[in-house]
Amino acid sequence: MENSLISSDYFILMTALLLVTGVITTKFSTRLGVPALVLFILVGMLAGSDGLGLIYFDNAKLTQLIGILALVMILFEGGLQTKISTVKSVAKPALSLATLGVLVTTSVVAVAAKLILGVSWLEGFLFGAIVGSTDAAAVFAVLKGQNVKGELGSTLEVESGTNDPMAVFLTISFIELLTVENPSYPLIIGSFFWQMGLGLALGILFGKLATRSINRINLDSSGLYPVFAMAFALLAYSITDLFNASGLLAVYVAAMLIGNSELTYKHSIFKFNEGFAWMMQILMFVILGLLVFPSQLFTWDVALKGVLLSAILILLARPAAVFLSLVKSDFDVKDKVFLSWAGLRGAVPIVLATFPLIAGIENSPMIFNVVFFVVLTSALIQGSTISIFAEKLGLTGPKKVDPVHSLELVSIGRANAEIMEVEVNEETPILGKSLIQIVFPKDVLINAIIRGSQLVTPYGETVIEKGDILYILVSRSSKSDLKKMLNVED
Repeated sequence: MENSLISSDYFILMTALLLVTGVITTKFSTRLGVPALVLFILVGMLAGSDGLGLIYFDNAKLTQLIGILALVMILFEGGLQTKISTVKSVAKPALSLATLGVLVTTSVVAVAAKLILGVSWLEGFLFGAIVGSTDAAAVFAVLKGQNVKGELGSTLEVESGTNDPMAVFLTISFIELLTVENPSYPLIIGSFFWQMGLGLALGILFGKLATRSINRINLDSSGLYPVFAMAFALLAYSITDLFNASGLLAVYVAAMLIGNSELTYKHSIFKFNEGFAWMMQILMFVILGLLVFPSQLFTWDVALKGVLLSAILILLARPAAVFLSLVKSDFDVKDKVFLSWAGLRGAVPIVLATFPLIAGIENSPMIFNVVFFVVLTSALIQGSTISIFAEKLGLTGPKKVDPVHSLELVSIGRANAEIMEVEVNEETPILGKSLIQIVFPKDVLINAIIRGSQLVTPYGETVIEKGDILYILVSRSSKSDLKKMLNVED
């Protein structure tokens, strides 16, 4: 009994230390211009048996489980933040990259893997499928504060949120071809349309169900609403997966519908899931770092093969995928060059690399180590230079400046009212008017105005200026009228 308690205490202590270390490393990643995932992985490797020897971990099944759970939470948080208007504006190029782009990347890398790794053609295509998708978290962690011009940032965001299901489908399909004696090719092809089609349909269903449930239920504690929303993310993934469809696609679609709807305690839901997604991301990458053994990873054989495959992925496969997928798009050559360089690899390839390990594929240990090396080099080389690349190509505007003020937005559930945050710009109809001149809808009250770093107390003669942040108390029945009046998008 005493040994069990000591073991539990040690586990809790190590979890706390890893989380604290993971959070602190995000500060260094921002300053160094390196994706946080690299530092999280290094923390795991350092704590592992080949590092300080604090934790011995080699459980691929548990890693896969935690990895999938983390991906669900990360995709859910990303979907909540994605505007449907943004998706519509870049749907064609983004979806082309998420489907045709993944296929082209898989094919080019497969040929290289066949020659460099000395594996069979099917194992080569399996390797290509594993590294076929990009990582949204890594891209936008590096681009934080940068204002990428045009629709480039939106295209990367939507592509990264929708290309994971394609990579998962291809990986599972090639594993099936390697492990099943007489696989049915028509069944595999039909499975693709089933997975994507049903995943999309169930995502819409769960998104609408979650929105209606959140708004209609009256919970005693506001802290339960974010948990309730997160439960629908897990439901969307698990039930969709039970029908052999794409659970990841369902989660992303459901999250977009939830995030673009009028919600009770919307701000709390967003902030809770943002923090929880960060926690899962830290946990996932630290565990992935624990799973790999540096003594096996940093050998001349793995390093040489990894560098060659990374070079082919970065300089040949990704550019070929971008230029072929966007041949009929409005993007010019500079845009396509940037999209090619911004195709970072991250969480999904490493999680997918555990699938062959569990399936018992002959060369799976080598595939896992080389995939791990490819992800590290991609994140380090591309991740540390994306901002510089965008600036050199002239694709960035002025750096985004976060407001210095901090005011928690709330949804007053029992009073059926909310506090809205509205930033005044050139297109805001009330710009230049005094409050006494403005005819607001009923049940609307401006509580505070943030002007620069100053708090302005609103009164009748106060004139609305460009850049003002307005905090407006509004009843839900008048919220849509207020948005139309202020020209605010959902």
